[in-house]
Amino acid sequence: MTDAQETAAASSLRTTGGAPPDDGGTTASGAPTPLLEPREGIPPVVADADTLAEVIAAFAAGSGPVAVDAERASGYRYGQRAYLVQLRRAGAGTALIDPVACPDLSALGSALSGVEWVLHAATQDLPCLREIGMVPTLLFDTELAGRLAGFPRVGLGAMVENVLGYVLEKGHSAVDWSTRPLPEPWLRYAALDVELLVDLRDALEKELDRQGKLDWAHQEFAAIAAAPPPEPRKDPWRRTSGMHKVRRRRQLGVVRELWQTRDRIAQRRDVSPGKVLSDAAIVEAALTLPSDAHALGALNGFGHRTSRRQLEQWQAAVDRAKALSESQLPQPGQPVTGPPPPRAWADKDPEAAARLSAARSAVSALAEELNMPQENLISPDTVRRVCWEPPRPADAPAVTAALTALGARPWQIEQVAPALVTALAGADGGAETAE
Repeated sequence: MTDAQETAAASSLRTTGGAPPDDGGTTASGAPTPLLEPREGIPPVVADADTLAEVIAAFAAGSGPVAVDAERASGYRYGQRAYLVQLRRAGAGTALIDPVACPDLSALGSALSGVEWVLHAATQDLPCLREIGMVPTLLFDTELAGRLAGFPRVGLGAMVENVLGYVLEKGHSAVDWSTRPLPEPWLRYAALDVELLVDLRDALEKELDRQGKLDWAHQEFAAIAAAPPPEPRKDPWRRTSGMHKVRRRRQLGVVRELWQTRDRIAQRRDVSPGKVLSDAAIVEAALTLPSDAHALGALNGFGHRTSRRQLEQWQAAVDRAKALSESQLPQPGQPVTGPPPPRAWADKDPEAAARLSAARSAVSALAEELNMPQENLISPDTVRRVCWEPPRPADAPAVTAALTALGARPWQIEQVAPALVTALAGADGGAETAE
């Protein structure tokens, strides 16, 4: 039994607001208990303004944290919009809201301002929630809490089972949530996803407090809540799967033209780009540089189900890339704004490579001692940047200032700065000795 399991076993599950009966969360044999039905049953889907107003009033009058989840149609629709929003709060029960029928949930977001929102893997859901007007001011991320507490498996199902002793059905996580009407089994699954989220939060809070990490978690949660929306990705076409095979600039131009054409079509049709044309087909066309639509149709990914008009559309994109001047073609690779890839350090700057090796070893040992993943202890990119251009002198105040400028939280700086100071000093001293 893990420490968090013991914590959960030592305290009864909350029953206010619809947690399962306080039966310990496991069967008499000690096996986890399947959670098959929401406590109050499956609530009706909120799909009109009047019902939404009732839900907003109920949740505003509720008490304690509010569990929040969202379902998207990744792989089916264009973009990452929410197609179902689930909430649960003590005194309000569970609500399932259709954000297609009710696209503006800013009034609900305002009603819950100042309330702690409990999400699992918050950074995945916050972008689509922000689009419909739901932005938390306080949050608790149960996945991140699990990482900080040292759990090896931090998926929602694994956490609920290991901490609370219940088994959640996860069979509908990858379905097309844009389907209307949503089938009852999907709605049951969606309601169960928030059924125990606050109970999980309570158990993890106690475990983090026991480990002396609760303030660390609060700093992480505050950073997520305060983070601005991410900037649009530069040259997203470069993330086409299989791009490592494409080396010539003319071929890169073909990838770019086909990707951008596919993206426009996918956006217009509101379907996943992969359903319009596969990444493998884009790369195949770029490598082959077909001379006409007939040659294009013979390639993998442009099979017999591709119409003549579609083939001509894709060939037109290939021809546009072929017609570009040398100055218009994309450069291989992307401009590097930070340190070079670590594999190049030994050749470019052996002293920096030594610093990075020492720092990585120190961070790895510290993460193991603290029982958490290295990337949650400190961002690998932050470590690389400090090692590539270390402050001079690399003493505690200077390293602390460098980490602060790179966005490290106070708890991370407190833990990592001494180890980095030692690693930087040792690596530089070894390099000086070698000279």
